[in-house]
Amino acid sequence: MNPTPQDHEFLTRVLALAQRSRDEGHHPFAAMVVAADGTVISQAMNASSSDRTAHAEMNALRIASQQYSPAKLAGATLYANAEPCAMCSGGTYWSGVGRVVYAMSEASLLELTGSDPENPTLSLPCRTVFAAGQRPTEVIGPLREDEARIAHKDFWHK
Repeated sequence: MNPTPQDHEFLTRVLALAQRSRDEGHHPFAAMVVAADGTVISQAMNASSSDRTAHAEMNALRIASQQYSPAKLAGATLYANAEPCAMCSGGTYWSGVGRVVYAMSEASLLELTGSDPENPTLSLPCRTVFAAGQRPTEVIGPLREDEARIAHKDFWHK
């Protein structure tokens, strides 16, 4: 499936949020959960410096899951500036969110982070995680990788 104009609008917003995350001293990641009608259900930045499981996607999914049932979230989209890792893909699946749109692939992220101990990247595409599930999760990405790289420039390997 092809990305929609709404997908690009929310990717622009999540890319700006990732830069804000970096500017506030966190890892440069952000995510949003958006209902099918375009209503933002939740948005979050990365907070893994204090909790290694507090990835932006997990933070946004926790908020969304507290407000809506999996049935309601089935029509929602998770937007992320980077491909959800295995943990975040699992969280997406268990929350019931039915669609994921991301800007930068895990492989491209690994090129930026390398062996930085702050981000020991898992080489497990989100599509592989979702394919192991019993219900479909639509995935669109990577999109706009060059833009997604900006928030990561000179961040890793300090």
